[in-house]
Amino acid sequence: MRIGVIGHQGYEGLPEILALLSSEAPRLGLELSYEPGLFQAALGGTTLTDAGALDALISLGGDGTLLRAARFLDGADVPIVGVNIGKLGFLTSCRGKDFAKMLPRLPKRQYQTDSRMTLEARPTGTDNSTPRMYALNDVVLHKGGFARVLRLRVWVNREEIGMLAADGIVISTPTGSTAYSLSAGGPIVAPTVDSILLTPVSPHTLAVRPILLPPDAVITVQPEDAPQEVLVTVDGQVGTSLGTGQGLMIKASSHRVKIVRFTGTTFFGRMRRKLGWGGLAERDE
Repeated sequence: MRIGVIGHQGYEGLPEILALLSSEAPRLGLELSYEPGLFQAALGGTTLTDAGALDALISLGGDGTLLRAARFLDGADVPIVGVNIGKLGFLTSCRGKDFAKMLPRLPKRQYQTDSRMTLEARPTGTDNSTPRMYALNDVVLHKGGFARVLRLRVWVNREEIGMLAADGIVISTPTGSTAYSLSAGGPIVAPTVDSILLTPVSPHTLAVRPILLPPDAVITVQPEDAPQEVLVTVDGQVGTSLGTGQGLMIKASSHRVKIVRFTGTTFFGRMRRKLGWGGLAERDE
């Protein structure tokens, strides 16, 4: 079984898990390949280059590392095993301290996968050769460092739904509904309900509320008289800026991301533990 490994080197538990992978790989029949940043710290294995050649991809870190792993796959049909050695780890498959007992399930394929929708975005006013940006969580259009609101005209399927005065707008997948959108007042959406969520950031009127759209919706956001650079951030990690007169088009992508789920772990269980939904959080020890 060909396993790729991506990890965040800033976490203390990483060396122990790398050592575990190295020691258990021969017994479990795993062929390990590591991203260049991890290769020197790993004991054996090869350098990770081709996502399409993998049977699974292990992400060692938190949610940010898993999002980076999804971006590395670039649409390849490869399940991601998220091992939480970070802080929140809402998207991950198991905790770092449980990984030793979960690892033998991987080559036996004793797991389920949740297929998550993604978004693609591109600036308007450009040709089809302009690279698309892909998001598992969200695409955020926001202002720069100036304390002024943006005026954003929003269309859905070529129908204008209104002018928004706000600090920005979050366009998220159901997976991303528990990320920035939630902090901005958006609802929690079960990750298996394909949909697109529009959540304004600090809107300048009480009449503006988040909107849940069907997965085939095409959203266009056009800044009006923007007083400064308008930024686009994808999954909180990569982004670009819009040129004068440019807008942003966002729709569901054909890419899907498979996240491994081991027996006994559920979305609502994580929601209770990680977010404290329904009362006091059942925090991990």
